[in-house]
Amino acid sequence: MKRRLEVSELIFKILSYVFLTVFAICCLYPFLYAISAAISSREAVEYGQVILFPKGVQFHAFSEMFNNNMFWNSYTNTLFITFYGTLWAMGFSILGGYALSKKRLLFRKGFNFFLVFTMWFSAGIVPQYLNYLNTKEVFDFIGITDDKWLVVIAMGMQAMNIILLRNAFEGVPSEIEEAAIVDGATEMQVLGRVYLPMCKSTIATVALFFAISRWNGYFWARQMITNSNEHPLQVFIRLKLEELQDSEFLTGWDKPYSADSVIYALIVCSIIPILVIYPFIQKYFAKGVNMGGVKE
Repeated sequence: MKRRLEVSELIFKILSYVFLTVFAICCLYPFLYAISAAISSREAVEYGQVILFPKGVQFHAFSEMFNNNMFWNSYTNTLFITFYGTLWAMGFSILGGYALSKKRLLFRKGFNFFLVFTMWFSAGIVPQYLNYLNTKEVFDFIGITDDKWLVVIAMGMQAMNIILLRNAFEGVPSEIEEAAIVDGATEMQVLGRVYLPMCKSTIATVALFFAISRWNGYFWARQMITNSNEHPLQVFIRLKLEELQDSEFLTGWDKPYSADSVIYALIVCSIIPILVIYPFIQKYFAKGVNMGGVKE
């Protein structure tokens, strides 16, 4: 028999559902508006007639974008940076988190302190920019001329994600590791066959954090990648936005769709991969953060 809710509990539930519904609508509305503005007619967009649903439906903005070779080139660059950047960062983070989770590690407390110290105090943009320049000089010296690798390698560490993985590894019972060592497992086998499977929720969550960070990366890609053929999607969108907001460029605009529709079409296409991937990883998200963020 179900317990009857008290008045206070009923009011709390109603208010919670109302708040969550309004919050979900507020989060969903910008995306729906971007889709509507991308496929609406020029007059509807420029005169502010698009509120929620599209008016004067057309797909010329998407057609122009899909026929733009630079768009596909930047999309490929973003996939490159996201894929290899996530692999590179996950490799360092897993190894770092695993090492710091071991009490037998020499100077373990000192390493953990310096790791957390970087979260409290940042060196700032100027030292980081100089570090990028020095790294670029090293790459040039060894013959790496593709600046995308600079963004991939130079952004391989993030203290918060290493701490999440460290805490998750510390939650694995030591008896399981001891049993694997007795069976003849090496250190890397213990990591790959014991720790990684048992911490897959946290690993999936951290991988999602890294992937979103690399996918949305703009500032350092804009600063360090000088070749326009190597620009990622976010830089391409920004440059396209600057171009379409130039009054001189818009003087002769006689197309049946607004220049803003092109920007909205780019925005929609830029977030589709994250929307596709996120539902598959979402089930690990809450469990992974709780597992890695709480230390017993």
